[in-house]
Amino acid sequence: MAAVGECPLSAEWLPVSLTHVEYISGDFYGRLLAYISLGPICIFIGFITLIIFKRELHTISFFGGLLLNEGANWLIKNVVQESRPCEGAHTIVTTEYGLPSRHSQFMWFFSVYSFLFLYFRMHQTNNARFLDLRWRHLLSVVLLLGACLVSYSRVYLLYHTWSQVAYGGLAGSLLAIAWFALTQEILTPLFPRVAAWPISEYLLIRDTSLIPNIIWFEYTVTRAEARNRQRKLGTKLQ
Repeated sequence: MAAVGECPLSAEWLPVSLTHVEYISGDFYGRLLAYISLGPICIFIGFITLIIFKRELHTISFFGGLLLNEGANWLIKNVVQESRPCEGAHTIVTTEYGLPSRHSQFMWFFSVYSFLFLYFRMHQTNNARFLDLRWRHLLSVVLLLGACLVSYSRVYLLYHTWSQVAYGGLAGSLLAIAWFALTQEILTPLFPRVAAWPISEYLLIRDTSLIPNIIWFEYTVTRAEARNRQRKLGTKLQ
């Protein structure tokens, strides 16, 4: 493929199956980056799945922040109205404007908010503090790498310029910090009241904000309940 920034208008662009993301035919690296750029779609589907099966208020709030971030991106694009690079290169684009990059803004919002959640919301509850911090650091690196790769893919595939991706990352990061602060200081104190609403009880919506490490809590509670039921089943069979 041509160097990043050049516009091979005569090249044949192929879409990734069932998506609008395109890469130049024969470019293996471009095809790989096209799949990587689908990261926001995978995250979006993951949130829908979590909300359906977990029904936890903080997850719903996080997802609400992502939707707000998407709305802010649409607003900025239609106010600034900066064109994408290499107009006419792609056969399918969701919008003609490129500033800021939606993919970049989405990924940096998700990554920065997740980073803040890992280090300021989750707290250690057992003695394995070193191991706990190590997996947080590892996950933070993965989040950073994912955001960088998706951002780079948008430039490589000629959907955005470097500045459009950079402004997208900046906007997503700032909105993530603001939404995290709003969630922590204003929304979280309201969660117990919201969880007590009749409609919340009917839909099994729950608040786990007072549980420091929900993964450890669910593991220990599930293990204890499984052992208790196993003992009862063994008693009945005797």
